[in-house]
Amino acid sequence: MSLDWLPRDNKLKDHNLWGDEHFGTEPPCTMYELKPVIDNEGNPVEGLNSAWITLNNPGQYNSYTTEMVKGVIAGFFKASMDRSVVAVVFTGAGDKAFCTGGNTKEYAEYYTMKPAEYGEYMDLFNLMVDSILGCKKPVICRVNGMRVAGGQEIGMACDLSISADTAIFGQAGPRHGSSPDGGSTDFLPWYLSIEDAMWNCVSCEMWSAYKMKRLGLISKVVPVIKSDGKFIRNPSVITDTYIKDGEIVYGEFLKGEEGKKARQLVKTANIDFQLLDNEINKIIWTFTNLMPGCTIKAVEGIRIKKKFFWDMCKVINRHWLAVNMTTEAFLGFHAFNTKKMTGKDTIDFVKFRQLIAQGKNMTDDVFEEVLGKPQ
Repeated sequence: MSLDWLPRDNKLKDHNLWGDEHFGTEPPCTMYELKPVIDNEGNPVEGLNSAWITLNNPGQYNSYTTEMVKGVIAGFFKASMDRSVVAVVFTGAGDKAFCTGGNTKEYAEYYTMKPAEYGEYMDLFNLMVDSILGCKKPVICRVNGMRVAGGQEIGMACDLSISADTAIFGQAGPRHGSSPDGGSTDFLPWYLSIEDAMWNCVSCEMWSAYKMKRLGLISKVVPVIKSDGKFIRNPSVITDTYIKDGEIVYGEFLKGEEGKKARQLVKTANIDFQLLDNEINKIIWTFTNLMPGCTIKAVEGIRIKKKFFWDMCKVINRHWLAVNMTTEAFLGFHAFNTKKMTGKDTIDFVKFRQLIAQGKNMTDDVFEEVLGKPQ
């Protein structure tokens, strides 16, 4: 029996909330681009795409401005609603950074001492993380360089992370006037042991991509330095495993003069993302050859474990972060923003603690004592 007699509307509907007004090409901006799925033979597949959402602010290590946050939200929603999209690739422009978090200049010069304004900004930030965790396509973080502070947080919201071996990972909050409550305090304990999560979150140490792979934070590490036509591993990182002082050493940074020379070499090296993008294409091709409904159900079944603590804490963290803009965030962000004037990117922590121990009020006089002075 045919059901052709039933009334049907077969015109495709547009479920997207936004147009392209939140995307751009000139930094600082968020870029949105569709790229064809590539099969195992290197051929583009007709009618199927990956959506690339790119933080485009390389001059400030892809730190996101308020407008860029809106672009990320719009990008993930757009990708979710695009029937041709198999997966989303979230990355940064250039070869130095995926993202180093919120734009410190904007934080210092606009949001400090404006807790209500920063609270509204945090509503957008929380929605950015929600848009990643709620995307109806698998999300791959393409770590093309530093993934630090808020960049680490939005990176961990992604489903998989494939990293250049020149990337570094870590937090900056307690050193620069904030707490990593935009996801790191929620996500890190899922990825790492509780003590590794604690130290990485609080210490503000930077860890290599190889170390993060060993500890389980990322899926794969790929060489990106090309020398004499061949890819070589990052020379500033120890990639042989050995025991030192009772601890497994792998993925630690070289120290001393040897480390300094190696880091200088990395700074001037020829960076080629061919192998990184090959790995991205392989993952997308794997997703292409899976049932789409079953795939996203499985993905969201994993995501919901991360969402549990994120959803529990994000609102109260929003309020604390807003209030903090009147005290330690004011100090930390202004210290970082004026480092070219003062020669120092942090406050005088010892003096600050001494003043707190004396019961001093958080006044301009106290702030002036611990902030650097123009040279």
